[in-house]
Amino acid sequence: MENSCENCKFRAYYDKKPKSVLGRFWRWHINFCPGWKAYFTSLPAEKQKELRVKYQFDKYQDNV
Repeated sequence: MENSCENCKFRAYYDKKPKSVLGRFWRWHINFCPGWKAYFTSLPAEKQKELRVKYQFDKYQDNV
């Protein structure tokens, strides 16, 4: 099963307008989304580091 987090419309909206309601909803949502966790932990450590900085995301530190 392919993960759609890479092409998520809400994620794209956050990238364009992070302070919008939809952008803030997406950012809040990734803190507990099982799909995001599966996507994020499947990435190489370097890509995870980039996403941590870009989205101020500090969960799943033990997987780096």
